[in-house]
Amino acid sequence: MVTEENVNPQNNAAGEESQEENTKWYVLRVVSGKEKKIKEYLDKDIIRNEWSDIIKQVFLPMEKIWYVQKGKKVMREKNYYPGYVMIEVAKGKLTDDIVQHISGITNIMHFLTDGKGSKGNIISLRRSEVNKMLGKVDEMNDQGEIINEPFIVGETIKIIEGPFNDFNGVIEEINDEKKKLKVTVKIFGRSTPVELSYVQVEKVL
Repeated sequence: MVTEENVNPQNNAAGEESQEENTKWYVLRVVSGKEKKIKEYLDKDIIRNEWSDIIKQVFLPMEKIWYVQKGKKVMREKNYYPGYVMIEVAKGKLTDDIVQHISGITNIMHFLTDGKGSKGNIISLRRSEVNKMLGKVDEMNDQGEIINEPFIVGETIKIIEGPFNDFNGVIEEINDEKKKLKVTVKIFGRSTPVELSYVQVEKVL
């Protein structure tokens, strides 16, 4: 059963009516790593079933992670909410038939409910939650600077400068203050610890 949460009047100007107020946002719990494929399938499925006036958009919040590789900026998109896909639906138009159809699609587990898992009533996001989500995506898209994804102990990196150039190594220690890493490199079958600066390595994508 589908229920709709009331929009908080503090999040809307008095007397204002907008397209946003005529839609509700719902969350699909999906298999992690399949989010993009699910979005692509849903986009086609909506057209195939002529639901464009009902389901306004399928939304996958992504953030852009920038790396410096061999002196060049390389961008990779990363899912901001792994395991979730959002859909914007015309108010009052999410029928039980549509819910059943979407829930039966491969790799879609269930709609977000007020219960545990698929049990309970399907709920929509509060307007404040939607605004926060959309605002965060805008903020990430507007960032023009390089975002360095933090290094992780146990992560494999590639050395791009120095006597061990082109060797792969495993991070053993991280010193953020000095921007240095202690890395174990295998040379002739033996593990050798070396200290490297952040600029001497790159992540293995």
